[in-house]
Amino acid sequence: MSSRDAATRYLPLLLIATGLLLGYLFGLQNYLSLGYLADQREALRAYVDEHLVWSATVFVVIYVLAVAFSFPAASILTIFGGFLFGWLMGGALVAIAATVGASILFLATRSAFGGFLRHRVDGVVKRLTDGFRQNAFGYLLVIRLAPVFPFFVVNIAAALFDISLTRFVAATFIGILPGTFAYAYLGQGVDSVLIAAQAAGREAQIADLVTRDITLAFLGLAVIAAVPTLLRHIRRDRGQAASVPTGQAPTVPNDKNETWENE
Repeated sequence: MSSRDAATRYLPLLLIATGLLLGYLFGLQNYLSLGYLADQREALRAYVDEHLVWSATVFVVIYVLAVAFSFPAASILTIFGGFLFGWLMGGALVAIAATVGASILFLATRSAFGGFLRHRVDGVVKRLTDGFRQNAFGYLLVIRLAPVFPFFVVNIAAALFDISLTRFVAATFIGILPGTFAYAYLGQGVDSVLIAAQAAGREAQIADLVTRDITLAFLGLAVIAAVPTLLRHIRRDRGQAASVPTGQAPTVPNDKNETWENE
């Protein structure tokens, strides 16, 4: 690979890393907090009421950049969206912006490392990556519904496993809808939480909004989404077992087209 090709390949990822670093250097994390929202909520809401279209556009751009640069602010920004635009409009804006930002990071990572695992792994790991790629929509949907892993980690991991952009976008958009609208709904009613936190002399935290019931609901959605994938694996395993004649050991092909036999 020439130096020019290498520069082209890694440039998107370098830009994202630079953007993340600049974000921290300029202190953007200080503005993406419930404390800032508590201090500026009246001014922000008044501005949005007067400039709705412009405010929505700026919000989407900020959200896209935050996700693309892997800035840890998705939950806070979603709450901002619900507070400023209401749960319905705010949730819709967040779903679109988050999917676009995630796709940018996905493409940048795939540009740099897309063929890494595909060309370097073998054996069981290769079969695992092939299976993940073949069932990408179901796996991604489960992960998105139950946000156990950080949002940016899933975006990067999906690119390393060479999942198609179409599947990535579809699973991301559909999978984040429940959580997005749940957080936007929390943001719509965040006023009382912010006022209570200020009265107590402390800054409000996301934990003040996210209850155990909401967390359990996310996990329940993930379990439901995982059922079709599990059933598909069970049917495939049973079909493979039924195709093996009685008394004959199953053959497992390796990369040299050899088989394992009973000793």
